Amino acid sequence: MKILTTQIRGLLERIAEGQDESMEETARLLAQALVGEGRIVLTAFDEMEAVTATALEGVEPLEGAIRYTKELELTTADRVWLLVRKADHPAALKLARELADQFIPFAVLAADKEEEDNELASLAYTYISTGLKKGLIPGPTGERIVQPHALAALFVYEAVKLSIDDMLADEDDEL
Repeated sequence: MKILTTQIRGLLERIAEGQDESMEETARLLAQALVGEGRIVLTAFDEMEAVTATALEGVEPLEGAIRYTKELELTTADRVWLLVRKADHPAALKLARELADQFIPFAVLAADKEEEDNELASLAYTYISTGLKKGLIPGPTGERIVQPHALAALFVYEAVKLSIDDMLADEDDEL
């Protein structure tokens, strides 16, 4: 338990320190929808759906957020947040290409680093990497186990939501 706790703490600290600017940029991008006539459209794949559940049905829901569906008609006032474990996810890449073609701004959260060969990162307006490439602790036969992608995504979500809430509070104070 101590090893797991230490490794998770380290993962979250690396995200907080290494991705703070990207999280702030993502919050700004998503807040644009709320200041304008748009919506925050959450598109999560696999276990990243935990973020959508938290944003829509949690104790403190994300204002203006909705779940993406294929039937949803998006506008350029909307902001999409695409959450995926790996940046090479075929459905996520397909959607990202469609959003880029429609000039709909979107943010991405994925484990992969923002590198030249990361098409998803190159298409996104903002990109956050959890940096989670392998398991956090050694398993019984030497393999790495425990890949808490959803936990890392929820941490990022909470950080981004705090920033959005701060921005909207500042906006309200100016009115």
